Amino acid sequence: MGHDLSAVADKNFAAWNGALLGGDPERVASLYGEECSFLPTMAGDFRQGRERAAGYFRHFLERHPSGTVVEGRVQALGEGTYIHAGLYDFEVDGRDGGRETVRARFTFVWRLDGDRWSIVHHHSSALPQAAA
Repeated sequence: MGHDLSAVADKNFAAWNGALLGGDPERVASLYGEECSFLPTMAGDFRQGRERAAGYFRHFLERHPSGTVVEGRVQALGEGTYIHAGLYDFEVDGRDGGRETVRARFTFVWRLDGDRWSIVHHHSSALPQAAA
């Protein structure tokens, strides 16, 4: 993986964000490993498995999210696995009919399965107001 790991992470994040923009929860969930673990931004539960991730995205995509990495770091966790963590902004439909931005912390753990990258763990939580 070496020095091009940041480029891989950028490509994988772009694929994930593109799936969000496409609005299809099954397409987003297909990026997650079958046995993934997931702590979503706008839900208080701990989800395990691709189907439970899809359930979250069925609701979340109703807000038409678009994500942008504000600050991130990529670290190798061995051959074919890396962690991408940092801060991202989500623009979503607000309650008043306009758009609002939610700044959140994120951690993705990606693993290469054959020739396909998949998310094996994703944690996202809104940035505490004191730090925003």
